[in-house]
Amino acid sequence: MFVSKRVQNMPKYVFSEFQRRKKELQEKGVDVIDLGIGAPDLPTPSFICDVLTKEVGKPENHRYSNYSGDLEFREAVAHFYLNHYGVSLDPETEVLTLIGSKEGIAHLIQAVINPGDKVIIPDPGYPVYRMGSHIAGAVSVPLTLDAGNGYRPDYKKLSPRDINDTKLMFLNYPSNPTTATISTDTFEKAISFVRENKIMLAHDAAYDLVTFNGYTSPSVLQVPHAKEYAVEFGSLSKSFNMTGWRIGYVVGNQDVIGALKILKSNVDTSQFLPIQKAAAAALRSDFQAVCENNDVFYKRMKKLHHALNNMGITVEEPKGTIFLWAKVPQGFTSDTFVEMLLTEAGIMVTPGTAFGKQGEGYIRISLSVTEKVIDEVIRRLGKLNLRGDS
Repeated sequence: MFVSKRVQNMPKYVFSEFQRRKKELQEKGVDVIDLGIGAPDLPTPSFICDVLTKEVGKPENHRYSNYSGDLEFREAVAHFYLNHYGVSLDPETEVLTLIGSKEGIAHLIQAVINPGDKVIIPDPGYPVYRMGSHIAGAVSVPLTLDAGNGYRPDYKKLSPRDINDTKLMFLNYPSNPTTATISTDTFEKAISFVRENKIMLAHDAAYDLVTFNGYTSPSVLQVPHAKEYAVEFGSLSKSFNMTGWRIGYVVGNQDVIGALKILKSNVDTSQFLPIQKAAAAALRSDFQAVCENNDVFYKRMKKLHHALNNMGITVEEPKGTIFLWAKVPQGFTSDTFVEMLLTEAGIMVTPGTAFGKQGEGYIRISLSVTEKVIDEVIRRLGKLNLRGDS
């Protein structure tokens, strides 16, 4: 009676459901190894915590933040973009502080589209693109991505009518869940597409700094004319192990950022100032902590990647993210394989279908556990019958 139809028709957030299932099994005595959630288990670097502690002790930092976010943090974001990507940003008009990029993505859709407008979202893709569109009354148009094309966009798969009705498009590289990485030419094609069709592009770069083997993830803003048609979301959650801190940013087109600023100023007052100042210190650091984190995730990835392929579970070696995107064995669907792993081995992973129809036949495996736990995962997997037809 007191619940909106929009919420009634909204499925529960897929990862909250996994955590509910995990709790149920643990209460029954099952030792569940959680490889489902994409939250780094490594600690936030101590120098960031030291800044937080220092700033918390200042009474003036317990006041409201500027609605756009603390200028020190926005200047640090601009500093990072100039040093890392060679992109100049105006901290006043082209940078906005977010309470984590997830919040910003959901609010961006409300800030730029009207009910009934279409939003192109990658399939497979992060569920918040689809749920954020639902909340805003938009129509989601899946952009089919497939392994044969390296999970890069093929705009010819979109109908002319959908393109004409679309106001906003999302991309995400390094990709969650597919782990796909790209070169700048993919963004060049994307900017050409949105310019031609007068569509706004939102690039989710949450994993931009979590990369391996010398790969450097590009920014969409490195492409000429990108600021006219694009914004880019960034997060400190994965690169600096700050998931619970809820701090991120959006940069790029000043009109879109201005619209998001108006919306957010009416629903929140930005993030706690000491968190913003600690995050600023992170972005102005030498990134040695990021390199050390990446080394840890790379070692975990190599160990599990090697073991899975030896067991007949096909996995491409990623150049970034904290995941593996694995094909399910013959005879299983994504859901039946996930259920078998959970009930027979106590291993929780995410079915590819949680990320869209194109995720069928895959599972996403998080690397957010120690190598010792990965050894136990490999041991448990070795006891299973990984053929669903026998």
